[in-house]
Amino acid sequence: MREKKQGRAVVLLSGGLDSTTVLAMARQQGYQCYCLSFSYGQRQTIELKRAQENAAFYQAERHLVLELGLDKIGGSALTEDIAVPKNTSVCQDGGAQAGEIPVTYVPGRNTIFLSYAMAWAEVVGAWDIFIGVNAMDYSGYPDCRPEYLHAFGELANLATRVGVLGGGKFVVHAPLLRMTKKEIILAGMALGVDYQKTHSCYDPNLQGLACGACDACQLRQKGFAEAGLLDPLEYQEKRGGSCD
Repeated sequence: MREKKQGRAVVLLSGGLDSTTVLAMARQQGYQCYCLSFSYGQRQTIELKRAQENAAFYQAERHLVLELGLDKIGGSALTEDIAVPKNTSVCQDGGAQAGEIPVTYVPGRNTIFLSYAMAWAEVVGAWDIFIGVNAMDYSGYPDCRPEYLHAFGELANLATRVGVLGGGKFVVHAPLLRMTKKEIILAGMALGVDYQKTHSCYDPNLQGLACGACDACQLRQKGFAEAGLLDPLEYQEKRGGSCD
């Protein structure tokens, strides 16, 4: 097992607005970044192209794309033939409708992703794992909550050889956790993030154009509007930067 190295981090990189901002933050803090993406059976792969572009732009030490078959498990509008909700009231209530969890939730996804990140961190000698989850402007997913992230950090230090032998502790960093989409965008702009090279949509067309009406598109457009900025992304259907 390799010695743990200060300044190395595994960054979960989906190619979306949030994870790309987190990668920029980690690089700005001086981390050597090992970017980890997943082809997990999602209905679109344009996000993986964006992840590759941003990993290269931010000079990641390595960008690893793992193949997972979560579409074989199903249970989500992102991995099987279930309609993606459009034009919901996500902008008014953050997507948590009467305590319900939307069909875009992928069962176990963040736990699976973080487990792979933990394993790779142990191999490359990193104590730090970065993830772009958010507990403010999000869709009510249970694996985006701070108590979940804390619990996974505890697990990582119990479930690994380096965690048991000591010398340091795994830390799961979620720098966007308490930020609104507006705040995330402004922080990313200050770091020079090119948001045209990110992808947020749950249901793009065959050309990769964002739908403009799913929860992710609405929250993105709302964030840019509140920041007083123009969203550079091209949409099939743009809502004028608002949720009206």
